[in-house]
This record gives sequence, structure tokens and C-alpha cells, in this order.
Amino acid sequence: MSRRVSLAHGETLYGQDEPACSVFNVTSGALRLYRILPDGRRQVTGFAFPGDFLGLSLLDRFAVSADALGSATACRFERLAFKDLICGHPGLMMHLHEITGQELSRAKDMMMLLGRRTAEEKIGAFLVGLQERYVRIGLSAVTLELPMGRLDIADHLGLTIETVSRTLSRLDRDGCLLIVPGGVRLLDQARLARMSAH
Repeated sequence: MSRRVSLAHGETLYGQDEPACSVFNVTSGALRLYRILPDGRRQVTGFAFPGDFLGLSLLDRFAVSADALGSATACRFERLAFKDLICGHPGLMMHLHEITGQELSRAKDMMMLLGRRTAEEKIGAFLVGLQERYVRIGLSAVTLELPMGRLDIADHLGLTIETVSRTLSRLDRDGCLLIVPGGVRLLDQARLARMSAH
């Protein structure tokens, strides 16, 4: 039914506008999802982690590209075979329904996030959202690995890389978080929750 795909850092799982003939389930690592806009700018639309399904849309072509942020693996299903699989397994269909609901909720949150929020509120909401996703897949909820770079975060939140770096440094100085190699340790979760709730 499926074939294992292994990716090295920076390798592309699929590209924007390529025929969407497959569905992928991320099994390890993290991927960056992004679109190249007509003017050449990049919009990072999200990040995929273990357990996430990619390519579930009914579109004939992929709307985004997916690149590995480090070593990553995924299971590739041919789309028609995947449809047959879920038709025969109602439990899997319900699980995919839940995943789709979570994705829609994240998309709605992202629209609000890109609206009238300060850089600090955007960073806070991003970290709280990442923490919630990590909890769901059994990863640390206190020290968050950030496989994505500052530029990826900036392109995701509609900020500049300088603003992301300054904001993280300020939150570190204020004792809200601690910047550690490869990520951040959340120290003042109540403050982060207040920032993300605006």
C-alpha cells in the first residue's frame, strides 16, 4: 500500500503545482510547507510533523511545496489506493476527519494571527501552537525543538528575520523563555498563553 520515502535536509518531498498523485504521512522529522508568490516572495504556510498527512486535498496539483527541515521520512500512498484504503476502514476515515478539522482550525488561527497582532503576540502564539502540536505527538512540551530557522518563522508570521530574532531575544531577557541550542525552553507559560490569546 505504501512506500517509505527518506529525505535529507533541504530535500523536496513534492513541489508546488506538481500533479498531486500521492498522499503522504510524515513518520519522522519535520517539513516546511510553502508557496512561492507571483512576485517571487515566499510564504511559509505551515510545518508538518510526525503523524501529519499531506496531500489530502482534492486538488489535482499540490498547492504548496514541502521541504525537509532535517532528516525526515514519510510513507507515500498512491492517491487512488489511499481512497480505497479509507473507504474500507471507517476508523481511519474518522481519524482523517479529525486531522482535517485541526488543520482548518490552525488555518483560521493563522488568519487571525496575521491580522492586527504585535510581533510579540505572533511569536507567543506560534510557540504555544507548536507546544500543543508537540504534546499531541508525545514530544517535550517545555523545551521546544525549532527545526525551522528564524527566516522560516518570519516568512510564516509575516515578519522580518530581524524582528523574529529581536523578539525572541527580548523574551529571553525578560525571562519568558530561554534560547537553547536548537530551540527554546518555555519558562513563563502563563505569559505566553496571555500573549497568544489576544
